[in-house]
Amino acid sequence: MAIDKTSVISNSAKIDSSVEIGPFCIIGDDVEIQSGTSILSHVVLKGPTVIGKNNTIYQFSTIGEDTPDKKYNGEKTKLLIGDNNIFREGVTVHRGTIQDKSLTKIGSNNLFMAYAHVAHDCIVGDDNVFANNAGIAGHVVVGNSVIVGALTTVHQFCRLGDHSFAGMNTSINMDVPAYVKVAADPARVIGLNSVGMARNGIPDESISLLKKSYKVVYKRGLKLEDALKKLEIMHSETNDLFLDTFIESIKTSSRGILR
Repeated sequence: MAIDKTSVISNSAKIDSSVEIGPFCIIGDDVEIQSGTSILSHVVLKGPTVIGKNNTIYQFSTIGEDTPDKKYNGEKTKLLIGDNNIFREGVTVHRGTIQDKSLTKIGSNNLFMAYAHVAHDCIVGDDNVFANNAGIAGHVVVGNSVIVGALTTVHQFCRLGDHSFAGMNTSINMDVPAYVKVAADPARVIGLNSVGMARNGIPDESISLLKKSYKVVYKRGLKLEDALKKLEIMHSETNDLFLDTFIESIKTSSRGILR
């Protein structure tokens, strides 16, 4: 274990012998850091927090801090982080609250660019990119392979579906279905994330089917319940996994989808 002599480490922290901790870091109580992770410098980690394998945390990031939510009263809530994530300069991540599930959770292979923020009780999946100054409020759920553009903000309790895309400086206050692309302030739907789907290996036939499905929801002037009925018929005929994801991201929305 390589720990700079200027860093302060709690006796209750559990740190793998392969972890590297640079200068002027503070590792608090109940923090666990697994193998291969690098804490570069001037980083604050507070617990209870578990950080998985091969993560990199850059200078001036604060990970696992108490939430500023006024309902929070010092309860021992958690933050769980998976593997191979990159937290660039000044990223902030808060633990959960007992008013939800006492948990903030981040998956694996995510990139959080400078000054991105993940608030209390958020659930973030895998392979996502948060560009500079992107921020999600409390209780937000982000799926997998989502792009959140620079300076974009997401209202509490919103959901961003798998492979969705939010452009720069977008203000999101309703759910974004899987594969859908939004932009502007306030956010509006501008199409499908076709480029992202292709880059992530979604088959051409599924992309073609999703384009037809998108038109059913967004271009035909149908009530949402009628559009969903048509999508269900299309799914029964194709049994397409990606279409099923699109349908479920709409059906399970609690705030309502951007449309």
